Amino acid sequence: MHANAEINLRRPWVALAWACALVFGCAGVAAEDAGATEPKPALAKKARTGKSAAATSEAAAATEPSKGAESEPAKSANEGKQGAESPTVREPASATRRRRAKDERANEDPMDKVRALLADRLGAAKSSDGKALQVITHSPPPSAATQARQAGAARAAAKKVAGKVQPGPAAHWGYQGDAGPQSWGRLQPEFVKCTSGERQSPIDIRDGLKLQLDPVQFEYRPSSFRVIDNGHTVQVNVAAGNSIEAIGRRYGLVQFHFHRPSEERIDGREFDMVAHLVHKDPEGRLAVVAVLLDQGSAHPLVQSVWNNLPLEKGEEVPAKAMLDLNALLPTERNYFTYMGSLTTPPCSEGVLWMVMKQPVQISAEQIAIFARLYPMNARPIQSAGGRLIKESN
Repeated sequence: MHANAEINLRRPWVALAWACALVFGCAGVAAEDAGATEPKPALAKKARTGKSAAATSEAAAATEPSKGAESEPAKSANEGKQGAESPTVREPASATRRRRAKDERANEDPMDKVRALLADRLGAAKSSDGKALQVITHSPPPSAATQARQAGAARAAAKKVAGKVQPGPAAHWGYQGDAGPQSWGRLQPEFVKCTSGERQSPIDIRDGLKLQLDPVQFEYRPSSFRVIDNGHTVQVNVAAGNSIEAIGRRYGLVQFHFHRPSEERIDGREFDMVAHLVHKDPEGRLAVVAVLLDQGSAHPLVQSVWNNLPLEKGEEVPAKAMLDLNALLPTERNYFTYMGSLTTPPCSEGVLWMVMKQPVQISAEQIAIFARLYPMNARPIQSAGGRLIKESN
């Protein structure tokens, strides 16, 4: 304290210069603080402060040139003050960004947010204009039950022509249960004759008129053949060239098949099996020759058919051997004849029947082979309905 006092006494002008620097420095700091809140007045204060500081510095330099370093605090104060005041002149970049974001929010359509939320919730996509929404749905594939119902409805609609349901594909039918003979007429419209027909087959043949009938002319020859299990019986398709002549008409052999037990009865008697030989004339009329099969000795032709049985239903097996159907016919060729129908759906009527009176023998083993496939495939006896039955002598 005493050393400082001594310096002040010796150099009063230096003390005066320091005093002025302190006063104006404090004033500059006050002006700087004010400039942070009021930018325009701060500029004026800065100018005044700068002039005062300059005058003070000049006075100090004139008074004591060798002590120029003692004016550095005022110079530093001026530089610091100018650096602090510079942000008030230029707007910060962050403030510019905030102002622009605010302007963009002010111009934004408030419905855009709603559209965006809807797009997220509904799985929608924006159109090119950014406003319209296009909803994209991803429905799961229909179940198998739904597809079946839709396919059934489509088929039913396709069948309706002029208000009438047209016949569809063949319905499954059999010999037992809900698809048995009692239901054939209800399974499909074209099967209606199975229920409503008046001249159906088979029948129990009784009280036939014994007449001198022309014998049936069989024109059979050795032929190739194919065996098929059609799901209802064992059927043999024979090559063309075999025919019969009956009542002045010629019928070509198409196929023959088997039933167990026999569908026809003679005076109430049932046989172990029967073979039906189906023929057709050029006009499409049918004639069936029924050969009754009874247990006895083995039959070579039947064995040849069994040897070529297919392994799968619906599969047709061509046989290497030849088949002569004359061997299947009885030696005595007297017969019963009447008009009837097919014994399987669609039970079409207008079929000429010729039932051979003498049965043919087949072995118990041969009967058992067929029974393994079809234990029972015979339609029940139908009403004769007063039909005329003829019997050849």
